[in-house]
Amino acid sequence: MLRLSRICATLLAVCVIAAISLQAQNNAGKPAANNSSSVKSKPRARDLGIPFDGTPGPLNAITDVAGVTVGHTTLISGEGKLQVGKGPVRTGVTAVLPRGKDSMNNPVFAGWWSLNGNGEMTGTTWVEESGFLEGPVLITNTHSVGVVRDAVIEWRVAHGAADGSGYWWSLPVVAETWDGWLNDTNGFHVKKEHAFHALDTAASGPVQEGSVGGGTGMICNSFKGGIGTSSRRFQVIGPAKSIVGEYTVGVLVQCNYGTKDNLRIAGIPVGREIDAPMPYSQTRFENQDRGSIIVVVATDAPLISTQLKRLARRVALGLGRDGSISGNGSGDIFIAFSTANSGAGADNHIVDLKMLPNDLIEPVFESTVFATEEAVVNAMIAADTMVGADDHKVIGLPHDQLQAILKKYNRLQ
Repeated sequence: MLRLSRICATLLAVCVIAAISLQAQNNAGKPAANNSSSVKSKPRARDLGIPFDGTPGPLNAITDVAGVTVGHTTLISGEGKLQVGKGPVRTGVTAVLPRGKDSMNNPVFAGWWSLNGNGEMTGTTWVEESGFLEGPVLITNTHSVGVVRDAVIEWRVAHGAADGSGYWWSLPVVAETWDGWLNDTNGFHVKKEHAFHALDTAASGPVQEGSVGGGTGMICNSFKGGIGTSSRRFQVIGPAKSIVGEYTVGVLVQCNYGTKDNLRIAGIPVGREIDAPMPYSQTRFENQDRGSIIVVVATDAPLISTQLKRLARRVALGLGRDGSISGNGSGDIFIAFSTANSGAGADNHIVDLKMLPNDLIEPVFESTVFATEEAVVNAMIAADTMVGADDHKVIGLPHDQLQAILKKYNRLQ
């Protein structure tokens, strides 16, 4: 009886292990669901005592702008030698919806700007011409822009309505950064269902950061990068020191740019003092800025498209505070939108608008600079060390070394 019970126990253990292995194989490459508990468990820059200017919103995220929702699809599977079409897979899709599910039928004023154009953001010629963003903004890897763009159109057909002219047409905004160091980027693992998942699961509340969504396989300042977000609350003060309004700016980045030596946090060139192996060592582009960054800026301040283009330009100043030089190989492309003036896209009657005067716009500029700076650092703080294609390893920013350096310069709170 004792021998029989041991045999049964062994068989049970084997079955459990086999079941777990089979489940892992079945889940490989499938989209991971958004998980609010994982959002809470990840440390953020302020948790480490890193100081930033300005006052963040309650979530310190782009979703502090009422109505904005964010969704991710994260694809991680395989390991070892790169086999094109098989993996390893380290990629995904991130979706930002300005007005949640109403984004397709209620456009927002928007403006975009390219600091350096070695990258892609589709649909921007119509944003420039019309002054509106019609629908969501999606971010993925470089070679998946086409499938994601087409998926957004299909998703709109399923969830929205034809425009006022009666025609079904769409010019979606889809942007990219390159993840080919860690991901089988020529294997085309992002499918339309992954874009659907990011759109359908987009939600308000805390936003997952680090190696998630479109940022899964990204590298920033020679450390692991990805998705980061931050926000600022501010007052606009008018004549006689009267409060004209209280508003929010939120920023979301997919960061994949920069070099270690240029990295600055809290004004300190920390990258030069951190001891860590570099991802591109012994390559011909070891010390070059080979990546990109996409930045989405949201605000509830009443701005029109020309003002939002000005706002998009200010993103560059926030990146400069983190040490970016916008290198030749970097695609640094930004889009900004305002959720104010709901209904401004109406096409059958005169629309009354509200607009913040240009003379009072500086707090919005300032908040965008501050939130951009912090969003990049949040992305790097949240991103863990990752091993990908051909066993390429990218180190997560070492929290202990970073804190020790900032403390040495009396910059740690």
